[in-house]
Formats: sequence, structure tokens, C-alpha cells
Amino acid sequence: MLLTSIDPFIQEFERQFDRLARQANAQGNGATMPMDGLRRADDVVLRFDLPGVDPDSIEVTVDRGVLSVTARREEEYEQEERLFVRERVMGSFTRRVYLSEHLDANAIEAAYNNGVLAVRIPVLEQAKPRKVTIQRTAESHKAIKS
Repeated sequence: MLLTSIDPFIQEFERQFDRLARQANAQGNGATMPMDGLRRADDVVLRFDLPGVDPDSIEVTVDRGVLSVTARREEEYEQEERLFVRERVMGSFTRRVYLSEHLDANAIEAAYNNGVLAVRIPVLEQAKPRKVTIQRTAESHKAIKS
């Protein structure tokens, strides 16, 4: 059995994640920025793994509905040190996420702690779930006027 979600936020993030994963595999550079996306009642939180990254090298920008996270990890070695294994990717990392029109791109907040960058994006008021009041009348079919 296959379970799917009808939440448009989750569907959009999954679509973008799949597209970016395909691009990263095609480039074969191995420079990745793993991300978790959480949808809550009032906001969306994105968490990016950036271990060993200097917080001053992290830049979060929003331009025309695209959130971009850029970071740089570098390590210098002494002249007498000889590197014989390199598995940790160094250099620049960039991750782009297309934001839904239901998110407030003007109120984004970001914080970096213990190698994880958390980006909070509030949901616009009109996009939040709301309860619809049901009118009770003797003639319920006449309660709603066309």
C-alpha cells in the first residue's frame, strides 16, 4: 500500500527535494547539504546539516520565492602534514528551496546551533487551517444563499 499526503507544503518540498537530489547525483560532486522539513500549524521549519561549518560563512537569502542557503567549509593543513584520506567534502555548499506562496518570505528567521541551521518560515494567516462554522436553521437548504 502506498500512502500519500495531500498537504501542499509537503508535496512541494518532496518535489523540490527529488529534483535537487537528481541534479546533485548528475553533477557527482558529493557536496550535499542534508535537509529535514517540518510542517507545523503556524510555520514550516527547515533544518540543514552543516557540521564543521564556520557560522560566519553561512548566508541565507530569499529572492522571488526561492530560499537559498550557502555555506563554506575549509580546512588548512600545516606544511609538514600529509593528507592520506579525504572523505569530508570541503568547499562551498548551496541549497535552494522553492517557497510556497502560502509562506511569509518577509518574516523568515534563521539560527545555527551545534552544526544545524534551522530556518523558520511562518505560514500566512489566510493559509492556516480554520474551522468553518455550521449554521443551524429550520430550513438548512435556505441558509446558504447562492
